[in-house]
Amino acid sequence: MESFRREVREWLSANLVGEFAELRGLGGPGHEHEAFEGRLRWHRHLAAHGWTCLGWPGERSVEEQVVFHEEYAEADAPAKVDIVGEGLLGPTLIAFGTPEQKERFLPKIRALDELWCQGYSEPGAGSDLANVSTRATLEGDQWVINGQKIWTSNAHYSDWIFVLCRTEPGSQRHQGLSYLLVPMHQPGVEVRPIRQLTGTSEFNEVFFDGAVTARENIVGQPGEGWKIAMATLGFERGTAMLGHQVSFRRQLDAIMAKAPDDERLTRAWLELHVMRSHTLRTLNDDPGPEASVLKLFWAGWHRRLGELAMDALGPESMIDGAEWQRMFLFGRAETIFGGSDEIQREIIAHRILGLPR
Repeated sequence: MESFRREVREWLSANLVGEFAELRGLGGPGHEHEAFEGRLRWHRHLAAHGWTCLGWPGERSVEEQVVFHEEYAEADAPAKVDIVGEGLLGPTLIAFGTPEQKERFLPKIRALDELWCQGYSEPGAGSDLANVSTRATLEGDQWVINGQKIWTSNAHYSDWIFVLCRTEPGSQRHQGLSYLLVPMHQPGVEVRPIRQLTGTSEFNEVFFDGAVTARENIVGQPGEGWKIAMATLGFERGTAMLGHQVSFRRQLDAIMAKAPDDERLTRAWLELHVMRSHTLRTLNDDPGPEASVLKLFWAGWHRRLGELAMDALGPESMIDGAEWQRMFLFGRAETIFGGSDEIQREIIAHRILGLPR
């Protein structure tokens, strides 16, 4: 494994040069607006050399994925631009897609020729995913979609969106839902960026007003949308989280260098190591409700780190545009997106601990 680690490290060192060197440290949650076109070129450069989709079946072992993400973070390489396509939709299509869907979509995801976003949350049904009201009807050879999604990350950059919608009139909750693949660049799809506390617009509203997609662009059968959607969420955790933890450690180190006497940093350091140990322990497990434990843990940890930074660094943290201020503000979103803390606790209580509702 050390030879593979050396290969990754040497490749990154040789390729993060020129225009790519200027992208170091850019992008990621709360920073998606930074040098997007440059990061897209970098991501396509990774693809051309075989460094994308490492977690897909038959690509790289879990151990190799861990090494890659750790070295990628250590090199301060720019954040990738299509986590949703590579990390969520790709594995979903591999598990549930038809041969035709795999042939049509997977190569373009791998090459970064098409970018994806996720159409789950809705106004009034953000954490209550089963309460979606966006509907689709089959008219001839097309699905016609009407409704609204919200908090859609990077929708303004995306070419396609996978949409959880209601396709059986009169159905309720988990029943009657379907999982559709919908092109973004068409009449009937409108994207409205949402300005956040950080001043950026990473999240969006997406409106569907008679938008269409081909009949065959459904994953699974009509009515199986809930099953497919839950499988997609299960793919949301994994080896990439280890790369985030390297970034977390660097942020923690920077705060410790400026406020070394704050004893709360010791607890943060210990918790970060617990997070890493838990991630490594569960990497070989099938995606399941245990993912909620990691989501709840890291989101709360990072939010507290932002609060600690603001407190420990004092006036320096209040400078407009300071990294610590952005971390503090965006940390509020981290405990909501991908499933709020309350929802994660519900999943842990019912599906892991077996507690009554």
